[in-house]
Amino acid sequence: MAGWNADTAAGSPGPGSVTLVEGSSFCISAANGDIRTEYPHGVFVEDTRILSCWRVLINGAPLEPLGAKTKEPYRAVFVGRVPRPDGHADSPLIVERLREVGAGILERITVQNYSAAIAECALTLRVEADFADLFEVKEARIQRRWKESRKAQGDSLTIRAAWEHVRKGVVVTAEGADIGPEGLAYHFAIPPHAQWSTTISVVPADGGTDSGARFVRPNEGEISPRDKRRQEWVAKIPVLNMGNPSIERTLRRSYDDLGALRIEDPDHPDRIVVAAGAPWFMALFGRDSLWASLMALPVDPSLAFGTIQTLADRQGRVVDEMSEEEPGKILHEVRLDVSSGLALGGKSAYFGSVDATPLFVALFGEISRWGFAQETISDLLPHVDRALDWIRHYGDKDGDGFVEYERLNDRGLINQGWKDSWDGINFADGRMAEPPIALCEVQAYVYSAYMARSWIAHDAGNMELAGEYRKLGAQLKKQFNERFWLPDRGYYAVALDGNKQPVDACASNMGQCLLFGIVDADKAPLVADRLMSPEMFSGWGVRTLASDMGAYNPASYHNGSVWPHDNAIIAAGLLRYGLVEQAQRISTALFEAAEYSDGRLPELFCGFSREQFDEPIPYPTACSPQAWAATTPIQLVKSLMGYYADVARGGLWLDPVLPKSYGDLHITNAPMANAKITIDIADSVASVQGLPEGMLFHHGIRPWAADLAQQAKTNGKV
Repeated sequence: MAGWNADTAAGSPGPGSVTLVEGSSFCISAANGDIRTEYPHGVFVEDTRILSCWRVLINGAPLEPLGAKTKEPYRAVFVGRVPRPDGHADSPLIVERLREVGAGILERITVQNYSAAIAECALTLRVEADFADLFEVKEARIQRRWKESRKAQGDSLTIRAAWEHVRKGVVVTAEGADIGPEGLAYHFAIPPHAQWSTTISVVPADGGTDSGARFVRPNEGEISPRDKRRQEWVAKIPVLNMGNPSIERTLRRSYDDLGALRIEDPDHPDRIVVAAGAPWFMALFGRDSLWASLMALPVDPSLAFGTIQTLADRQGRVVDEMSEEEPGKILHEVRLDVSSGLALGGKSAYFGSVDATPLFVALFGEISRWGFAQETISDLLPHVDRALDWIRHYGDKDGDGFVEYERLNDRGLINQGWKDSWDGINFADGRMAEPPIALCEVQAYVYSAYMARSWIAHDAGNMELAGEYRKLGAQLKKQFNERFWLPDRGYYAVALDGNKQPVDACASNMGQCLLFGIVDADKAPLVADRLMSPEMFSGWGVRTLASDMGAYNPASYHNGSVWPHDNAIIAAGLLRYGLVEQAQRISTALFEAAEYSDGRLPELFCGFSREQFDEPIPYPTACSPQAWAATTPIQLVKSLMGYYADVARGGLWLDPVLPKSYGDLHITNAPMANAKITIDIADSVASVQGLPEGMLFHHGIRPWAADLAQQAKTNGKV
């Protein structure tokens, strides 16, 4: 996951915590709705915590939690009760807190009196705002001391703060409340079997002075702007019906989470990109956003296009050792309003990622087939070529044909692939690999980038350039299979270390190589056997590291855990090589795992075997919702459908291998070029209606980009 390092592990938010998310804003609170200072709780807007304490007391007592339910990704209801002062078990006062997050929060508090007597209540709401940035909270390194002022005016409390040249502020509006130095207070009496309620809003004050107008409260009878945004999202994406109701629920949850994780490019509000995940990564990330938008192509291709455009605008231009920026490089993360200096590289943009750049090119190859206007595709091509220049020069500094990484300063990430924890790359005996490190899956991404560029040149009639990149791809594939394959082990090394020695741990990384076609056909079944072995397959998914490796720990971040997105990529790769049974087994395991978390797959879960625990064990600080976990169910079904679109060549290919337990599949409103299509799959037989004029439906496997040479030879163009 993006942004991890030895000292950046977030503390636990506590038992039963609830996370709400909308765009670049999120809220973390306890099970009773309180935001508590002893946990990494808060309301965060553009990476700044605008509420650090939000605690309700009624008659001097905190609320006892009864239940919390997330209604939408941005809205939840918390139900609690007021403890009786006489110590009796059952209280007649039940409290409901309905909270919605946007650029701030809107909360309705309702107190219901279930007794036959009048209930006298004193409700206090403690309010604190420390304006810490996300890294200070996540790393528990809050050191800045702000100069704070509070002002009560009418029904509003304004908190302003200053630190050096930075100004922040927040406005709390609470009609009918008594405003005091600690927060708000209400005194009321509730008749028997009646209720009392109030609504409170919290918005940032831009620059510490003006109230934030970005969080708009609905007028009476109107729907929330968040609901309107969700309705617009639902109207444009596919409507799915599946015979298996559990899988259908998981897919619908994925749609909702993906919708909530959409954020706008501040410089181009018309561009929508995918944030990496809540709570700590509600921002644009290279690798995460690229993977998530790639997997979401059948749902909304515009997410991939917006992500590509936004990353292209921020592509590296200079050499900067602190931020690890280099010409042509694609960034790792962007932070919106971080002022503490704790951000990676010390700046708003950090480039310490070895895989975002080849993935950028690979995704461009995919979206070029989805029917976007040719001029917009052409405008992006120079960025693609700059990325390829980075791959061949800065990415491969020693000229050995492989792309490696080594951080340029001690503030950067130690490991810069998707397993970016400090101990994520190790030998079979548990020793850490020393940089520069060439990861196996990164070579596969580079191979895909070369082949994508070859296809694009081929379509443009530039046979010389197509041949050049086809040759580069062939050389890399040959070299990869010679250097990374471990014949005595029957699997690929996870990496080559700084001495060009194979890092011989058995890890899931090699499974991602299958998707891009860099694996020799005769080795694919051996890789599948290893991935599905008891040491690798937990019963809920493929582990990141085999259980017989020295660094294995089922409750680690990258050394034995199960990551849903990793498994979705592996399953797609297995299907590429015709290994259907193994892919079906992985997919079914993940859908079954989702049943234990209300249909939402988390970022990761522990790697304990299914025989040891009959339900997946959560990883304590996993992001949820998280972008590539949210798109995992979409990718799984897409892969099992054999779904491949190529608008430029006028074709849609389907070759379904959905297990019978999934039932029939009916999809309407699916985007395809400028049209919406309907797909039906019953008993592995597919039909399609509504294709744009000139497009044909093919029942069968579409030739992959990796097979360019054979394809070109077949159609006589080379």
